[in-house]
Amino acid sequence: MMNWTAHIESNPKVMMGKPVIKNTRIPVDLLLEKLAEGESIDDLLEAYPTIKKEDIYAALAFASEAIKNEVVYSLAS
Repeated sequence: MMNWTAHIESNPKVMMGKPVIKNTRIPVDLLLEKLAEGESIDDLLEAYPTIKKEDIYAALAFASEAIKNEVVYSLAS
């Protein structure tokens, strides 16, 4: 897995500590949300010219690591 720490930072003085792409104010959750809505990596690179493809992959790796040990219990229907 890639080293996402080279691309993502969390600083209380930037976006109230939300994880962002380093040296930007672009939150990781925004990129993940846009990918989930069907936007492509190329769409994101065009919309946010200060980021690189590796930053988007780092956001995915960050999310993967963040939920790796989560346990989700489905609700009875």
